[in-house]
Amino acid sequence: MQIFFGNAAVSDFRLAKKLASIQAVAPSVTQISARFVHFAQVKPGAELSDAQTHVLHDLFNYGAALENWPDDVVSVTVAPRAGTRSPWSSKATEILHICGIDAVSRVERGTEYALVGLDALDRTSREAASALLHDRMTETVFEDWGDAQTLFAHQLPAPLTEIALLQHGESALHEANQTLGLALSTEEISYLDGAYRELGRNPTDIELMMFAQANSEHCRHKIFNADWTIDGEEHDLSLFAMIRNTHRHNPNGTLSAYKDNAAVIAGWPGTRFAVDVDSGEYGQTDEPIHFLAKVETHNHPTAISPDPGAATGSGGEIRDEGATGRGGKPKAGLSGFSVSNLRIPGFEQPWEAMTPVGKPDRIVTALDIMLEGPIGAAAFNNEFGRPALAGYFRSFELQPTLTDGA
Repeated sequence: MQIFFGNAAVSDFRLAKKLASIQAVAPSVTQISARFVHFAQVKPGAELSDAQTHVLHDLFNYGAALENWPDDVVSVTVAPRAGTRSPWSSKATEILHICGIDAVSRVERGTEYALVGLDALDRTSREAASALLHDRMTETVFEDWGDAQTLFAHQLPAPLTEIALLQHGESALHEANQTLGLALSTEEISYLDGAYRELGRNPTDIELMMFAQANSEHCRHKIFNADWTIDGEEHDLSLFAMIRNTHRHNPNGTLSAYKDNAAVIAGWPGTRFAVDVDSGEYGQTDEPIHFLAKVETHNHPTAISPDPGAATGSGGEIRDEGATGRGGKPKAGLSGFSVSNLRIPGFEQPWEAMTPVGKPDRIVTALDIMLEGPIGAAAFNNEFGRPALAGYFRSFELQPTLTDGA
């Protein structure tokens, strides 16, 4: 593995925000700097020539130049999580191969942060600062360059494991549900218990994992398709059926709904400038121009890691637009955020005086979502060439009223 240092990785504006948050947990830090670090994995038995090394230096010399880099200070490097491959790596490795540098099997990129003023022996402050500099779901932190080799490590697949249902009964499924984080309901566990007893064998961990995904709320919409009872009165339509009912009564102008990755609405005749499939030449054609609408929710990923979570939510919209019918062409989008009360420090509002409901440790605060999520969604849209033209933001939090016995 060879290491190539790059230019500034973070803008001064973002560095100032990071410094303020770090000083709250490590007051001795007076300045932070950030630069890209590139790790090139050379194929076994191959060597980079001087000319190829020079080309790599040129390729990695992009972005705003660093005026200076502080010496003899504590630094930490943030890189993609071991066992994953970043989108940047895929693109950059392909570029290297196109440039004739086949000796490099893969290249990955990290960001080195120099923490000026931090005592090298102050492990507590260093760990607290590192926690604020990386996304624990998608990134890792290392302090020694040798640890970067783990970026290219190949892990062997875990062995298939049986769940001892036939030996220990339904309790084995409950234990696997907790251990594997399957989020199976009691009804689903009972169903699996009966199904595997009928088959006369134990389930495997991968079978349970696949069942949990394929039968999840995200895939099956069990809540939206469930029976709907209000004040003891059963209704004929489920939540999903209520939504479809509007289209059933008034389908005018709708070409496709609830059949594809997005809805298609009738447009108008127009002229397109495109390639003629027969001649291979560009020309103008008159044809109907319809438009589609797509909504993608990305609640859980955005709550865990707002910037990439919201970004990939926008990516899901773009994916489904391009996969509708024979393929739509993404034009523009919007992003919306509905969160609980922000409770901005020093700017709390009267309606936020209620006791916070709380949240799991694995998700961030509503304020974190609103500080980072919109940037991620807008960036993905704009970088793809499908601008985010509009959006909305709402906060709401309800303090439940408990009754006797509740």
